Amino acid sequence: MPNLTHKNVHNYFKLNGYHLNAADLCRIGYSFIKEGDVYERAIGEFFLDWFDHKDYIEMTTSGTTGLPKLVRLEKQAMIQSALATGDFFGLEPGNKALLCLPTQFIAGKMMLVRSLILGLELDVVVPTTEPLAYNNKQYDFGAMVPLQVQNSLEKLTNIKKLIIGGAKTDSDLIEKLLPFKTEIYETYGMTETITHIAAKRVSENAFTILPNVKIEKDDRGCLVIYVAAISEEPIVTNDLVDLINENQFVFLGRIDNVINSGGVKLIPEQIEAKLTGKINNRFFVTGVPDTVLGEKLILVIEGEKYDFSEDFFDFLGKFEKPKEIVFVPKFKENENGKLLRKSSLV
Repeated sequence: MPNLTHKNVHNYFKLNGYHLNAADLCRIGYSFIKEGDVYERAIGEFFLDWFDHKDYIEMTTSGTTGLPKLVRLEKQAMIQSALATGDFFGLEPGNKALLCLPTQFIAGKMMLVRSLILGLELDVVVPTTEPLAYNNKQYDFGAMVPLQVQNSLEKLTNIKKLIIGGAKTDSDLIEKLLPFKTEIYETYGMTETITHIAAKRVSENAFTILPNVKIEKDDRGCLVIYVAAISEEPIVTNDLVDLINENQFVFLGRIDNVINSGGVKLIPEQIEAKLTGKINNRFFVTGVPDTVLGEKLILVIEGEKYDFSEDFFDFLGKFEKPKEIVFVPKFKENENGKLLRKSSLV
């Protein structure tokens, strides 16, 4: 579709049940900004940004690949991302989709772009932690963060295909999702890649990249992403991966989180996976300075202090056992529900 631009609105596109064109959406945008709720104002601002004369939009990154920063996203690249998602998930004009994510972030913006470009019938609801609580409609496609999924288990069968992003899906939640007939995918991506560039069924271990994406591993063992439609330069991440083949990779953990304890490198995410289901409270493992080891491994648990039996950690490897257990009243998170490890320890 060489002539497809951000001015195009697919003939099948609907917003909350109404066929609307670009002019209609701009009028709605003005109305949302002037009189709407907080989530509607963000949608209104997006519509006015999307249909203006510029060929890019500006937004702040979530800090996945470093400190949060202002980036320009080319609208044509966002269109290509929408087409790749439609291709990967088999989305068709007239499919019914649900937007329950805040539009301030890239995931919410891209649900709007996909709907405009692919011709989806989009319902927009308040982005609460329980998006399906009062909604019994059937949808072909939806996107949620893990907390929304956790709070929507009784109604997930109302969505045929669901993508989860924004924060890591823990093993406990994945176990609960395995029996569902709904096609449920974890996604991998960030603002810099214009939302996801890879996805995997929750029952699978390896992510599969979307069309027109290439991947490799750098000398640190971290994922490097090439998406010609988005950037001429490679997008270098801090995510440690195993490359299965040219189209698939397994996420191991963040290189920023790696603990060097007495010369042994420990990946917290792998230790946390072993502990999942054995500790009821939320938790994470991290490293803190130590005069002997350089860094020592500690286990940080959310909630009131309690004791563990002496052999509780015997199933872990010698170097994986925590040297100390710290209890924190409440973990800190960003607006997407992503755990802020360092801030939670302060």
